[in-house]
Amino acid sequence: MVMKSTLRTVVTTSSTELVLVDHPPIDQNPAAVYLASLSQSGRRTQQHALNTIANMLTGGGANAFTCNWSAVRYQHTAALRTKLAEIYSPAMVNKVLSALRRVLKESWKLGYMSAEDYQRAASVESIRGETLPSGRELSSGELVALMGACQKDPGPAGVRDAAMIAILYSWGLRREEIVTLDIGDYESEKGALVVKGKGNKQRRAHLVGGAFDAMADWLIIRGLEAGPIFWPINKSGVMKNKRLTTQSVYNMLRKRAGQGSVKNFSPHDLRRTFVGDLLEAGADIAIVSRMAGHANVQTTARYDRRPEEAKRKAAQLLHVPYQRRKMITKREDDDDDEHVDPN
Repeated sequence: MVMKSTLRTVVTTSSTELVLVDHPPIDQNPAAVYLASLSQSGRRTQQHALNTIANMLTGGGANAFTCNWSAVRYQHTAALRTKLAEIYSPAMVNKVLSALRRVLKESWKLGYMSAEDYQRAASVESIRGETLPSGRELSSGELVALMGACQKDPGPAGVRDAAMIAILYSWGLRREEIVTLDIGDYESEKGALVVKGKGNKQRRAHLVGGAFDAMADWLIIRGLEAGPIFWPINKSGVMKNKRLTTQSVYNMLRKRAGQGSVKNFSPHDLRRTFVGDLLEAGADIAIVSRMAGHANVQTTARYDRRPEEAKRKAAQLLHVPYQRRKMITKREDDDDDEHVDPN
């Protein structure tokens, strides 16, 4: 989530009451309690959202942890919704409002708000509208180029990166999901991975074909020592039994993209390509949704490129009676010649 914070107060009433004076213990702070229930990536995203809300409510006087959420009332959330809608897309606004509702709920559960105040403040409606998913899809040629870049690397990093790219594409894993994989999560004989997804939901990913082979090659180099499946490797090719960071996944993809002359892309773009390719190949959308670990099939449908292709073909049914012109580029000196006095 990329958001630009604004320090403009969204309500005209005094914002000082929305800034904590006495700070409760961390386990009694509504924002901290809410964020602790999220995954690492979700925590980072929603903390940024709460910081944005706190800044807007207090004119920059508070952040997620110093905002007095118990003092937030309906007039605040209604004004906040209006301001957010002026700045961000509907999808972004609704993500921020979701974070707001959750932190207000924690404030009520901790005894800082009455049920009536909480229900009124949290009753602010979501924004209607839909935007196209951000990012891009990778072509089959780009996937080949990425694997080619890994295969040209004779060191262990080339083998590791090929396995990671294979899993990111063939099962659409999120960055956090791939770095939290442990050796105990993989059944090598069956090629089955137990993936820990959002909300502590687990799903099984079956590696087949090239993905299975890439993982097998990596495990020959890595060994079966307990710990994360994917380790960091320094420039000298020395591996260390340590968990990769989510940023290192992004950095790895950027490095291999550069080596393969592939336009920059994000890990989520591989996930988007995974969904789109499966659906275009005829896979059932409900199955693809479960493979991706989506909470509902509507999320999966956003990455279905088939409706766009159908619209393109439908547009071809119409005939626009226009013929391309034979364009003649006029030189500047041609204009000068026209105004030259022959006498």
